Amino acid sequence: MMTDRRMARIASCALLCAASQLFAADPPAPKAPPGMAEILAASPAGDWRALMDEHTMYLQLPAGRVIIEMDPALSPHAVAAIEALVRMHYFDNAAVVRVQDNFVAQWVNPDTTRKLPDSMLTLAPEFTAPIGAAPFTVLPDRDGFAPEVGFVDGFAAARDPKAGRMWLAHCYGAVGIGRDNDPATGNGAELYAVIGHAPRQLDRNVTVVGRVRQGMELLATLPRGTEALGYYAKPSENVPISRVVMAGDLPAAERTRLQVLRTDSKTFQEVVEARRNRTDTWYINKAGYIDLCNAPIPVRPAP
Repeated sequence: MMTDRRMARIASCALLCAASQLFAADPPAPKAPPGMAEILAASPAGDWRALMDEHTMYLQLPAGRVIIEMDPALSPHAVAAIEALVRMHYFDNAAVVRVQDNFVAQWVNPDTTRKLPDSMLTLAPEFTAPIGAAPFTVLPDRDGFAPEVGFVDGFAAARDPKAGRMWLAHCYGAVGIGRDNDPATGNGAELYAVIGHAPRQLDRNVTVVGRVRQGMELLATLPRGTEALGYYAKPSENVPISRVVMAGDLPAAERTRLQVLRTDSKTFQEVVEARRNRTDTWYINKAGYIDLCNAPIPVRPAP
């Protein structure tokens, strides 16, 4: 016959064993979905593409290099005109003459003696292009400025299927051609970059030619102009641009090697979904939505 002490030990052991089995049976805590950094770290090399050197220009500011990639698919004539001006050294010794807070930084050659050939004084606007001019990746969320929005190989874009037209959008970092009231005066000799909240009301009213891929902070932090529309009051306030050159015209050693995430890739779809429904511990409520101009287009140094 077992003693009371022995029976107590057996009962205690049984309780401990049952408890350990109970805890062992608990399912593991669900793993949090990966964030953007994790998604990009796991992305295959084929989901990235190199910048198009033949359509990428470097602006040399006192603070460093601004890299702008242009899109010849939707604005081929405008891009060709700008590239011709660059190769004519038209923008060498140009200047940023206008920085309007929450809007744009604009540059031009302020030397009024620099005359363009008559053939380059005007250019037919390319506010939109036919649907089909380039593959289009649709963003899943609604937009207030277009029936559909999405991306054309790394450029934020929009389209109207009924009208059969598509266009590049005025998101932060977009680069467009300044013009007067006559649309044909946008000949590429005056350019701007969006440095503020996306002025999408400019869509289809200005020819957008590309996007700043690196050096955006060099434009966005420039002193604001005090005159109307953000123009600098005195020429001495202008920010000099010592040189503008096409990347493809430089020796390989002088180029900045960058890659942009392909916006038609599975990785980009995962990035968009991660940003639509933020899983960071800081977020309490998920938006379930992302605006076209808030969707990131990651850029990285080439491996």
